[in-house]
Amino acid sequence: MKQTFEVYNVKCGGCANTLIKSLKDEFGEVVVDLEVNPKKITLDLEENQLESLKLKLRSLGYPLTTDELSGFEKATTTAKSFVSCAIGKIDVAINK
Repeated sequence: MKQTFEVYNVKCGGCANTLIKSLKDEFGEVVVDLEVNPKKITLDLEENQLESLKLKLRSLGYPLTTDELSGFEKATTTAKSFVSCAIGKIDVAINK
């Protein structure tokens, strides 16, 4: 079923590219809405996949806004998001 989630730390097309490519194999097509704040992702998700999605998003630095994270976890995901963003931007530049 298509579901939409709000995520933290998504700022640009590089971030969106990383999310789309990183989630594609496990969750299929992902749409990232960069026009709203907080940013939103939409994808087909079964109920039994929610925890897997949360963990994958955290590992990329883009946790769900509903995740309860400690101060350290928030700082860690923010740092990871900078790296994920840079990788997404490089990937877009290489594949043009």
